[in-house]
Order: sequence, then C-alpha cells, then structure tokens
Amino acid sequence: MEIKEILGKCDHTLLRQDCTQAEIRELCDQAIKYNCASVCIPPAHIAGARRYVGAKLRLCTVIGFPNGYSTPEVKAFEAEDAIKNGADEVDMVINLCMVKDGCWDEVAEDIAAVRKASAGKIMKVIIETCLLTESEKIKLCEIVSASGADYIKTSTGFSTGGATREDVALLRAHCAENVKVKASGGIASLEDAADMIALGAERLGTSRIVKIAIKEGY
Repeated sequence: MEIKEILGKCDHTLLRQDCTQAEIRELCDQAIKYNCASVCIPPAHIAGARRYVGAKLRLCTVIGFPNGYSTPEVKAFEAEDAIKNGADEVDMVINLCMVKDGCWDEVAEDIAAVRKASAGKIMKVIIETCLLTESEKIKLCEIVSASGADYIKTSTGFSTGGATREDVALLRAHCAENVKVKASGGIASLEDAADMIALGAERLGTSRIVKIAIKEGY
C-alpha cells in the first residue's frame, strides 16, 4: 500500500496534556502537507487551530476524554462547544462504568446525547477495547451501529493498550456496514497501518505515520 494512501486515512493526532499552540500549528502544517484526513487535537486548541488553518484542514477533537465517565449532558455540551469553535469531527469516549454494570440502555443514551449535539458532523465512538471482554465489544458494536454514529473507534491511546489487528477485525465483522472503524493507539509502523486498513479500518489515529513520512523524505 502506498504511503500517500495511508496518510490520507490518518487523523494526525496530538492529545498530550501539555501540548502547546506552537506544536498544534506544526501538527496542522504537517497534516496539510501530507493530505491527512484531519488533525485530532484537544478541545481547548480547536478555536485557535481553526483561525490558523481556515478551511484548509478538517479538525477533530475529543469528548469525555480520556475516561468517559462525564454525564451525557456534559458530553453534549462539550460537543456543542467544540463544534461552535470550529470542530468538524468529534470522538467521544463511552461510559465504561455503565458498560461494566451492563447498563446498556444508559450506554446508548450517552452516545445518543452526543449524536444529537453533533448532528451534521462526523462522530466517532471510542469504546476502549483494551478494557473490554469480547462479548462487551460485540454488544457495543450493536449499540454503536444503532446510534447513528459514523465510526466506532478502538482506543483513546491513554489506557492500557491501543488498537490490535484482532480488535479491528472484530469491530469490522460485527458493526453495520454504514459504521466505519477507526484504529487508534499503538500504530507504530507502515506495516501496522497497512494491516489495520486491510482488516477494515478506514481511519487511523496516529502521529507516527507522518513522522515516518518526514524521516523518509516523502
């Protein structure tokens, strides 16, 4: 697979707690140069990034990040605020407390609140696969498929593990066709990226692929 094709599926990501405005601008410059799908950045940087890039780049941000245990009302407000500030896409973290208690209706309602607040924008649902059993992953595929979300996303990158090939394949197998898969966290090489795409991922949450492109002089 050509690196240009891989780069076009990358949400070039910087979510480190202490990332600076200068780093965000550099991230945006790189994403524009390499034709990435978007940059994924903290909500506090969205307004400044939008002023900086104008209409040249899609901006993605995170909601309820990284733990997911904010109330649905708080997550909905976060999404509304991010979109007002210029976000094109929102990646929300599910409430894993509800998942572990088997409160599936409440999990669905949590996702629905953000879907309503982000209507007309791309929404991805982060399920944090490293903390889930296989049966929980499959149940969440069902819930996300019914939610109106655009993507199911493997990981925050802030927990005990990131995307695996097995999880990408499982999500693709159990989600409805209209729900795309985003693999995020731990994608360290072109081989990793190509494998994730081959298994069904249509977006990749990573900064390493652009770094490889820069190092290799693409």
